[in-house]
Amino acid sequence: MISQIGRFESWSVTTGFDAVSFAVISTTIVIYAYLAKIEKRWLAIPLCSFIAGVVAFAMGVPFEFTSEPGLPNMSPFYWWGEDTGWQLGWPEFEHYIAVIPFAILAVAMWSPDFLGHRVFQELNYPKTAKKALMDVDDTMAVCSVRQIVGAGLGGGNLASSWGTYMIPAAIAKRPIPGGALLTGLLCIFAAVLGYPMDLAMWEPVLRVALLVGVFLPLLEAGMQMVKNARESQSAGICMFACALVNPVFGWAITMLLDNLGLTGNKERSDSLTKTDKFAIPLTTAFICIGALAAVGQLPGIVGLI
Repeated sequence: MISQIGRFESWSVTTGFDAVSFAVISTTIVIYAYLAKIEKRWLAIPLCSFIAGVVAFAMGVPFEFTSEPGLPNMSPFYWWGEDTGWQLGWPEFEHYIAVIPFAILAVAMWSPDFLGHRVFQELNYPKTAKKALMDVDDTMAVCSVRQIVGAGLGGGNLASSWGTYMIPAAIAKRPIPGGALLTGLLCIFAAVLGYPMDLAMWEPVLRVALLVGVFLPLLEAGMQMVKNARESQSAGICMFACALVNPVFGWAITMLLDNLGLTGNKERSDSLTKTDKFAIPLTTAFICIGALAAVGQLPGIVGLI
């Protein structure tokens, strides 16, 4: 959330409209609070994104449609070429080292991320609506395939909006499978048409959609899962460590402290095997922090790569 707001503020400065980010975020807070009051938070993504675009445009921020209709390039060699696509070229050895901590974090955080979606559904759907809840294993398997295909196509994930659909669908208690398919079809239609992508990727619309569609609801769900002082202690340390460096560092340190029993549930720590208590968290923390240091991601440490 801090990163999204920071990027939005930086973009506002570069466009010469410094007050746009403050005006848009302030308006978003008021609208989101009102939607929460009237229990219509499922409207947050379309309504807040639309108003964010209107406010930014009304303040004079320029916007124009540039994408033309048609299928995007489906060749991985185009997207990962030296002079085509993203103009990044195929990765080399040092690039793999640079992304090790973030790859570990992404894979390790998938389980709690999917669990968070599942918990959010359980908090909203009736207890009898068992078939409305997603199956975590099947969902992770399908999303793994999606990530592989998306990475090959230059990061163009085929169903990237699906996760953003999950939370408002749970709030509105709507069927997930049909809605996911409909969302996928709409994404394909928007991508082929071209013009909607310009609007969706416009900074005010993009940042607000991510804030109200992903980070705020998951933050709420996370706060609901903190039920005692020991859990709040771990959550606080994690957020502090994340703000100090980045989420990779925060997660690695908190997992280490929690498994060692220095924070969080000590009874849980005592029930762990030596491998789970010492070997796995120490190895993971060493790899993550070492990789962060190697690429210059730790404050005050000059990277080797």
